[in-house]
Amino acid sequence: MAVLELAKKPNTIIKSLNQIVIFCFIFVVNLLNSKISYKMLTKVITSIQNPFIRQIVHLKDKSRERKKTGLFLIEGEREISLAIKGNYELETVLFYANLISKKRINSLINLETNIIEVSKDVYQKLAYRDTTEGILAVAKSKIHNISDLKFESKNPLILIAEAPEKPGNIGAILRTADAANVDAVIIANPKTDLYNPNIIRSSVGCLFTNQIASGYTTEIIQFLKEKNITIYCAELQASVQYHTQNYTKSTAIVVGTEATGLSDEWLKNSNQNIIIPMQGEIDSMNVSVAAGILIFEAKRQRNFK
Repeated sequence: MAVLELAKKPNTIIKSLNQIVIFCFIFVVNLLNSKISYKMLTKVITSIQNPFIRQIVHLKDKSRERKKTGLFLIEGEREISLAIKGNYELETVLFYANLISKKRINSLINLETNIIEVSKDVYQKLAYRDTTEGILAVAKSKIHNISDLKFESKNPLILIAEAPEKPGNIGAILRTADAANVDAVIIANPKTDLYNPNIIRSSVGCLFTNQIASGYTTEIIQFLKEKNITIYCAELQASVQYHTQNYTKSTAIVVGTEATGLSDEWLKNSNQNIIIPMQGEIDSMNVSVAAGILIFEAKRQRNFK
């Protein structure tokens, strides 16, 4: 009889169905919120002797540990946001609640990421900066093979640094490359781990915004020749002033260290050596500054496109 009565009242059925839908919606929302709350509130680490925290300290301090595990540490909201934008996979996010809100973390990180709250002592043990934002992330590193480089431009502009050692210089080069929106940065004969925290910090996250490859000089030169990319080497000897050259075609600008310059292999394969005219007492400048001057001359010639 109840079914027959309902059949005579379609509005009642619709109203009941709407109530069921609303109930289900509220249930799902509450379930999601409870998961977030559980994730954010129950995983708390307060001891710097915690095995997981000790592992993260090794990631921060030791290149060998980063290479062995394929993991590295990112510090700072902007850097983590850029890493996400660069399609880096975050394994774990750690935060100190007095410096960053849980709501802010939820807006940055998806639900699949493991999130752990840490105490002040633990955070200070892990944080690299004096002034910090209360958030760190453990992320998976990428493989930076030359063969994986892809160029959208028909005439790519590439910045190459041979054997840079100082993380600060590498970070500054990556910032320059990002500012100029070069097609790729290549590190030849690398002497420093790309995921060194100093590089991430000094690049202000531009490690994640550039297309980067690394390899030996021989394989890089072979790659450039196969792609018909003209090689311009920053070098004092047998050089012409940098602004006299045409960089509108496929171009690789190669810089070396301030101490030793470029290796003979680069100089033998250079299409043209270029020099920045010096008007003071010294005959060289910081490698990242020199790279910036040369790259932005190329961008000027390309109408900053």
